Amino acid sequence: MKTYIYTSIPSQCFLGEGPYWHAGRQSFFWVDIENGKLFEHHLKTGETKTRSYPHYLAVVLESEDGNLILGLDRKVAQFDLETEELTWLCEVESDYTLHRFNDGKVDPKGRIWIGTLSTKFTVGAGSLYCINRDLEPKNKLSNLTISNGMAWTEDNQTFYFIDTPTRQIKAFQFDLETGEIEFEKIAVDIPEELGFPDGMCIDRDGMLWVAHYGGSGVYRWNPKNGELLDKIELPVPHITSCCFGGENLDTLLITSAQENMSTEQLKKFPMSGDVFLVKTACQGYLPFKSEF
Repeated sequence: MKTYIYTSIPSQCFLGEGPYWHAGRQSFFWVDIENGKLFEHHLKTGETKTRSYPHYLAVVLESEDGNLILGLDRKVAQFDLETEELTWLCEVESDYTLHRFNDGKVDPKGRIWIGTLSTKFTVGAGSLYCINRDLEPKNKLSNLTISNGMAWTEDNQTFYFIDTPTRQIKAFQFDLETGEIEFEKIAVDIPEELGFPDGMCIDRDGMLWVAHYGGSGVYRWNPKNGELLDKIELPVPHITSCCFGGENLDTLLITSAQENMSTEQLKKFPMSGDVFLVKTACQGYLPFKSEF
């Protein structure tokens, strides 16, 4: 395993999540879900801006025009970065007031994939939805508990997905034109001592970089044979997600959380909830933009 050097951005999130690289602004975005905060860190200036919303804020994505798509509670909204106006687009699970979004990505066709969970973490209560231009969410997977990390292979043939408590990364056959998915195999089984798989991203070698909640790092897995290749060790236990960004797409922004930690643990790991930047020898991809 290599030794990685990190720099930290002191955001002190209760539940940091949703990292996103916005190439047009040369900024990283991320959220503090429980506190409804949206962070923007400009890489060159080092400045960090914070916006707040009276909602659970779980997902940051980008529309074709460079504005943001946000997942707030169970609703998807467009956010104009200039006027700061929110335009509500659609909602899922309106009858389930204890539910919220958790993680989301845009696929190579510009469709939004976004998952839910119960804030009581009820087993099997969550689902994964796909939203295209008609703004009618289609249920793709149900009986999920913590719908989480997603990634697509460069050839658009495979979709990887994490339902955190299963400790598995599943591979699905993916039809780019229709957006249909079909279970293919369990690509990676995470050993219990390494924590729980959370958010993830994919590099240009087709390897998966996975945040391990309770595992104190980001782990690089080979989904072709399930082998662990590398780990970025970090000074906090609850690592929640990661994404590639920066000029060469070789900088990993990594989020973390303070939740489920005692006062003693927070004293022991005072950087919990901060964000970490790590230069890697790998490159990721620019994120896809939503078609609306």
